[in-house]
Amino acid sequence: MTFDGIFTPAVTPYNADGEINRQHFTEVLESLIEARVHGIIIGGSTGEYYSQSAAERMALAELARDVIGRRLPLIIGTGATRTEDAVAYAQHAKAIGADAILVTSPPYAVPTAKENAHHALTIDKAAGLPIMLYNYPGRMGISMDEEYFAAVSRSPNVVAIKESSGDINNLHLLALKFPNIALSCGWDDQALEFFAWGARSWVCAGSNFLPREHVALYEACVVEKDFSKGRNIMAAMMPLMNFLDGGKFVQSIKYGCELKGLKAGGIRAPLLPLDAQEKEALQQVIDDVKRNVAAATAR
Repeated sequence: MTFDGIFTPAVTPYNADGEINRQHFTEVLESLIEARVHGIIIGGSTGEYYSQSAAERMALAELARDVIGRRLPLIIGTGATRTEDAVAYAQHAKAIGADAILVTSPPYAVPTAKENAHHALTIDKAAGLPIMLYNYPGRMGISMDEEYFAAVSRSPNVVAIKESSGDINNLHLLALKFPNIALSCGWDDQALEFFAWGARSWVCAGSNFLPREHVALYEACVVEKDFSKGRNIMAAMMPLMNFLDGGKFVQSIKYGCELKGLKAGGIRAPLLPLDAQEKEALQQVIDDVKRNVAAATAR
C-alpha cells in the first residue's frame, strides 16, 4: 500500500448517554468518501480511542470495513499501553481486511528506543500488514528517534510515518536518512514544509469537516507541484491551525462536524465541550477559511 493524499482520522459520534451512534458514524464515513479524501483512519486519537473499550474499538473497525468496503483504504489504530493489547488490535485489523495499521509508542511506559522498536516489531510480526508509524511524543511521552527508525526499518512492512512531534529536525532526519519510510504530515501547521521535503500524504483531523480545503493543499503541492499556490492555501488555512493548537482539539473537530451538518455528538470524559464563545470563534474561523481557500484556489 502507498500513502498518497489526505487520510482522515474519523471522529466517533456519541449519543447523549455517551454510547456510540453507529448510524451517525456511518454518515461521517460516507461524507468523507463523498468528499474524495484518499483514506480513512479508525482508532486514532481524534476518534477518542483512549476512552473506548476494546470491544468498542473492534466494533467500530468492523463497521468501518463494512461501510467503506473497498472504496477507500482503511487504516486501523493499534495504540495501547500493553504490547499484548496492541497485538490484539492488529490481529483483529488483519482479520477484518484492513489495508494497514497505525503503530504508535505505548503511552506512560516510557520505553527506550530499543524497547519501543521491539514493541512495534512484535505488532508487525503478529499482523503482517503495512504499517504507518505514529510519532506523537506530546501524548506518548517519548519521541521516535534515529535508533528506533534504524531498528524498525528492518521490516519491509514499515512503509510510512505520521510525524507529529512538531520538531522540524525529525522531519529532516526522516527525509535524509530514512527515505524508505514515507513521510506523512501529522503536525498541521507544518504541512507545507512536509510537502516541500517530499511528503505525499497528510493525516489531518480537520478534514473531517473541511475535506476539500485540505485536499486542495495536497493537490497544489504534491500533484501540481505549485508551491506558490500552496503557500496561498496554507496562509488561508493557518487561522484554523492556530485555533486547533489552542486546546480542546477533539471538541473543536467535532463541533466543526456539527457545523457541516454531521451529528458528531459530545465527547467522553475527562474532556469537556466547547463553550458558547469558543463555538462562535470557531465558526468564524471556518467561514473565513472556506472563503479564503476558495479565493486562493481560483487564482
